[in-house]
Amino acid sequence: MTPEAFKALEYTIPDKPGVYRYYDAQEKLLYVGKAKSLKKRVGSYFQLDRHEGRIRLMVSKIARIEFTLVDTELDALLLENALIKKHQPRFNIRLKDDKTYPYIVIKNEPFPRIFPTRRMIRDGSTYLGPYASVQMMRTMLELVKRIYPLRTCSLPLSETNILSGKFRACLEYQIGNCLAPCEAKQSAADYDDSIEAIKEILKGSYHKAQQLLKEEMRQHAEALAFEKAAAVKKKLELLENYQSKSAVVNPNITDTDVFALVRQDELAVVNYLHIQNGAIVRSHNLEIQQNLEETNADLLTWGMIELRNRFQSNARVILLNQEIESEPEELDIQVPRIGDKKKIVELSLKNAFYHLNELLQLRNNRSQQQKTEKLMEQMRVDLGLKKQPRHIECFDNSNFHGSYAVSACVVFKEGKPSKKDYRHFNVKTVEGPNDFATMEEVITRRYKRLLEEKQPLPDLLIVDGGKGQLSSAVYALKQLGIYDQLPVMGIAKNLEELFYPNDPVPLHLDKAGYTLKVIQQMRDEAHRFGITHHRNQRSKGTIKSALSDIPGIGPKSVETLLRTFKSVAALQEAPREAIVAAVGEAKAQIVSDWLEKQKPAPSAG
Repeated sequence: MTPEAFKALEYTIPDKPGVYRYYDAQEKLLYVGKAKSLKKRVGSYFQLDRHEGRIRLMVSKIARIEFTLVDTELDALLLENALIKKHQPRFNIRLKDDKTYPYIVIKNEPFPRIFPTRRMIRDGSTYLGPYASVQMMRTMLELVKRIYPLRTCSLPLSETNILSGKFRACLEYQIGNCLAPCEAKQSAADYDDSIEAIKEILKGSYHKAQQLLKEEMRQHAEALAFEKAAAVKKKLELLENYQSKSAVVNPNITDTDVFALVRQDELAVVNYLHIQNGAIVRSHNLEIQQNLEETNADLLTWGMIELRNRFQSNARVILLNQEIESEPEELDIQVPRIGDKKKIVELSLKNAFYHLNELLQLRNNRSQQQKTEKLMEQMRVDLGLKKQPRHIECFDNSNFHGSYAVSACVVFKEGKPSKKDYRHFNVKTVEGPNDFATMEEVITRRYKRLLEEKQPLPDLLIVDGGKGQLSSAVYALKQLGIYDQLPVMGIAKNLEELFYPNDPVPLHLDKAGYTLKVIQQMRDEAHRFGITHHRNQRSKGTIKSALSDIPGIGPKSVETLLRTFKSVAALQEAPREAIVAAVGEAKAQIVSDWLEKQKPAPSAG
């Protein structure tokens, strides 16, 4: 609908409170809103210079406007909420926690049963809740059943059936969980009194239940029925202990709803606290997804109405963390600035912030997972694998003229280094500079151990080297019987070519692509990790062989000197006191004499 088209029908829209609805040409509901003045609010949407993005898009789709007049602002809020919940218009606020929460139902029947349910049946039964926490609901049920024994059977306990002696007391009666109304051992009036007290407890009003129990205890005491009085006292203690676990805010604050809104971008959270007799008896967080340019006041109002409906709250006093546009006269809405009420609102705000941060972290993790999934699939396609390479291992060998041969295994998971899984291998069976035999040995040792420990094999094995190293790796895998379980490939030194077993044609990857970057990073990391270990081994081997030639210095002393000074050069520069501290006076003298002999003779003349 254009602004010009709206001008033609603007006169038909009343200047009164109500709810408006926008429909498109296919009679699909686009948006539901409320307003103090329908004429002003609806007219504001067609001042297109004031809006951007989604509002412009929505206005362009409007073909028909419908409105409903109401008497009060509260009626407008309730009707808006009901219509949005029923029709889920495209451009309206969305609730993200649309799961079904459990209720506690008190059945509409003689001697009512009480049990949890997720289905609301319109049979006259009383439903209390919903409970955001199943654990909290079960705790409440356990509490009331410990205080007031109730039947759990589904017997039709009509007066006629009971008087006819149709039923017999079961084990629940024997163990004290039921007072056997089926045998008329408990009257309907007494049972109904218990049900009324339970309703008050489940609503968070412990005071009335406490008064009833105190009165019952007094009556038993006056009648000298001290055992019965003691039993009632135990019930009273259970109730008081449970109440003491609730967060007490102020004993003078009662039957009050507290709402706090926080938002970031299009995501908002409204926290709800209900205060009863100075204690927090209910807490819940509502996630709201905004679709248009809703203000904080709009989102808070929506959250307030939704949560009050959901939890069937009739509290007249409402505390908020910010002002809202609609303040129905039926409700006492406050934005406290100081005092205990302010502290309660701050507590609600703290809970809202915490939940919002959790949602943002979850969203970030989900986004990262989606990104990783895309990249892993790209690598699978690029490398022609059957399975995404989420776990890759890469091997590289290092030696010095055939001496101090080592191999390094680096592990990448989800495309990133997993350094805790890196492994060094000191080559044991290969003599001389034989890179092929070295690769065969370390591959065998690595995957033989994984098999013995029943650890999962990687999704891809990469060896740094050409066809020779690749053939050695293939031979080792075949000897272990896992060649068909573990894809393997080799990297040419120039990193331009990737080789597969029995495939003479190398694979060339996009130089700017993600797959080649990961493989390059792995190759470089394997080389760095391997060469570092190789240098350490060579350094230790050099000094060890030198110190081992000193007469009178045994292996343990050599090890101590290696650990302390790291190199012969450092040992030569060390003060004598440091050597004495390491190996003692006698051995320090031997080492000092040997070091003195190692110094070059002074040149003549």
